This record gives sequence, C-alpha cells and structure tokens, in this order.
Amino acid sequence: MLPLLALALVAASAPPERAPVADVAVVRDGNRWSAALELKQDAPVWVFAKSVLPRESKQSWRLRTVRVETPGATLQRIGDYDALVAARGNVPREVRLSFVPFTEDIEAGYDAALAFSGGAVALYTSQFKLVPMPSRSAAIEASPESEKLPGAERPTHIEFRDRAGDVLFLGQRTDAAVVDDADAYVLFGNARPQESEALVTVIDDRLPTWLQAFVLEQLPPVLARYRQQLGPAPIGKPMVMVSWGGAEKDGVSFGGSVLPGTVVMTIGGKQTLNPERAVGNYARWLVSHEAAHFWLGQAVRYETPADSWITEGGAELLAFRAMAAADPTYEVKKRLSRARAECVPFLRNGGVASAYARPDDFRAYYACGAIIALAAEQAAGGDFGRFVRALIDGNRSDGVVTRADWFAELGRQGGGKLRGDIAVLLDRRHAKPEAALDAFIARAGIAGAFAAEPTAQ
Repeated sequence: MLPLLALALVAASAPPERAPVADVAVVRDGNRWSAALELKQDAPVWVFAKSVLPRESKQSWRLRTVRVETPGATLQRIGDYDALVAARGNVPREVRLSFVPFTEDIEAGYDAALAFSGGAVALYTSQFKLVPMPSRSAAIEASPESEKLPGAERPTHIEFRDRAGDVLFLGQRTDAAVVDDADAYVLFGNARPQESEALVTVIDDRLPTWLQAFVLEQLPPVLARYRQQLGPAPIGKPMVMVSWGGAEKDGVSFGGSVLPGTVVMTIGGKQTLNPERAVGNYARWLVSHEAAHFWLGQAVRYETPADSWITEGGAELLAFRAMAAADPTYEVKKRLSRARAECVPFLRNGGVASAYARPDDFRAYYACGAIIALAAEQAAGGDFGRFVRALIDGNRSDGVVTRADWFAELGRQGGGKLRGDIAVLLDRRHAKPEAALDAFIARAGIAGAFAAEPTAQ
C-alpha cells in the first residue's frame, strides 16, 4: 500500500551485515506504554543512539520517564548517551521497558513525543534505536555523533502497535508501523489528518484558532517560494503536525523540526492565545525555517553535526528573506542584528563548528550560521537562493554537502577570499568575539545588512 506521502522508508530485506541488531515492539495499552527489546547479541552495554538532552533541563529525559522492568539491567547516563547497563556480564537478551512519552522540547534533535488533544500521541521512531558497546569505557569515549558509533550501521527493527486500534504512519492508518532505522513519527489515537490541495495536516484542536489558520495560510506560499528559488522539493505533498504546548507559561514557545516529508511543530505559551504581530512573526519564522529544511536538510544534508551551520544558518537566512517577502513591513535588518548579537557570546566559548559539543551553544549554528550565510549571499550577488540552488544541484548525487563542498561553491560564486576568515569563525575560540565578528562582517562586505542596534521582534 503506497503511503500518502509517497515515501519508501521501510527498507527492503537487508544483507547479512545489515541484519537488525535488535528488535523492539512498542505497544500502547490504554494509558500504559511499553517497549519489549530483543537483543541479537551479547553486550554489557547498549546505548540509545538518540540521546540528545532537552533544551531546558539539559538532563537525561529517559532517566525520568523510562523504567526497566527486567532484572539484570539498569538505565544510566554514560557519556553522551542513555544506556542499558548489565548488573553483571551482559544485558539480558530480552528486556522490557515501561515509559511515559516525553513531550518536552529537544533542541538539537527530534522531540521524543508530541501530545495532541483527546489523548493522541505521536512517537518519534528512532528514539528506540540501540547500539551495543563492548564496555562502559567504550560508551564513555564514544563519539557524540551517533552515526559514528561502531556498529551504528546495523538497524534496529521497530514495530509500533496500539491495543485500541490502528496507528497513523506516513499519512495512512495501519495495524502496525514498522521501521528499520527510519526517522518518522507514529501517531496513536483518534487524531485524523486533513488534506488540502497543498498539505496534509494534523493540528491539535487546542491550538488557538488564529494560529491554526495562520500556519495553514503561511506554509503553502513559503513552499512555493522555495520551489521557485531552489528547484523541485524532495517531497510530494508534505504533512504538517502541530501540537499544543499549553498556555501555562508566560511568553511564547516555538519548537520545530523536519523529517522526510513532514514538518513537526510544537507551539505554546500564554502570549499565543491572542493574535499579536510578534507572535505571528515567530510563527512565520518557524514555518519558513522548517520548510527550508526540505531543501537544506533533505535534498542535501550535512556530513557531520559540526557542519550544522550549513543547514541551520542557511535555513535561517532563507526564512528571514521569505518573511520579508511575505510582509514588506518586516524589519529584516533588525532580525539579522539580533542574530549578530546572539552570535557574539558563542564565539567566546569556542568555534562555531564545535558548538554541538557544548550543551548551551547549539544556537550558534543558527545565529553565527546566518552571518556566514550572509557572506555567501553577498558573493552570489545578493541572491542567497541562487547560492543554495547551486549547492544542491552540485551535490544531488550523494545528497551530502560537506564543509569542503560549501567552500568550493563559495569560491565558484566569487567569495573564495573569505574561506580563511570563515574557517577562523568555525574553528577558533575568540577572546574578543565582537571585534572578531565585526572584522569578518567588514571583510565580507555585509555591514549594510544590519540595523544600527539589535531590536527584539
């Protein structure tokens, strides 16, 4: 049965070296959630490959929400990973977990779960991916880049079922969603997608009505703009999933991510209850930024998290330009000035490239990345879409943009002289970060892109 989004995420039969290293059966039974693990080999430690910390607490969310029911193993935080650790010898081959879906924002990764009205919950599939480790010390020393874990190429076979009925997977109802290392969300409960000419949507009924309408109004023209600028999208009709984060906290809270063919957003905060220009700008930014990742993130992706400045900084600048195109009164220079001010303290902590290794610095890829993207825009004659389209077209064969690929395109566009200056921002800590950034901006010829003073918007 062809999925509505026309995505073939379920792999064909794997060769022996790609045989699953573990089977996981995830079941919802009323209010109870469980995961039955069948491990295919002996190991004293099994790490969860997707173990990025939440934005606010910076503490393991699994240690708060997951319980190991099987004797002989415990859940611990080891290095950069949550891990099942044997009490002695190896972790039992069969382990049962109970858990409560974790719905808080994970800044540098996909949220583990999204909560919708009526008890519907969407689970992120790859939160259950497992990788065996030969020892505790090996787990401590393991790369924070999960794709570099030894044995990470072997998939985890995961099935999702709901005792109450079918689940929604890739736009269709099915009795079981089955994945082998595919990033997606599986929706449990009665929330049903609504299909229009441009989109398939699952939007929480509790989201303020004006925001529901605003999101649905903004996304189609943004996608049309990007298609015109950047070329064909790597998707058919996208799915948009928007959950409501509640209005208990003051202010606004916006989080989002993009998976194959799917934009995922969580919106909350007391200030979102009524229409406001500032809230609308936040929502337009979120829609525009996440939509840009269909191109910078899916048509091409980065090679390593250290290159996140390519996709996040690029998506930021594309979003700022899209916002200005949608609203002529939007003061893009002030928004870029905010990015400039936000970038400065990150440079004091270290190079932009290594920000993923510093828990509080992931925003460096957005803020500093947008400044670097401005330099590429300037080299491309003031048309960042032209630069991104050339970057995509030049790397469609393998779908990966490396740092070297990005610099090569910058050179072709006439900005080769900036390679060394950008490398300094990426690789070095700056004792005087504001002076260093100002010097780069002057050398790149982009000083006119900023307002005199950064202003919140």
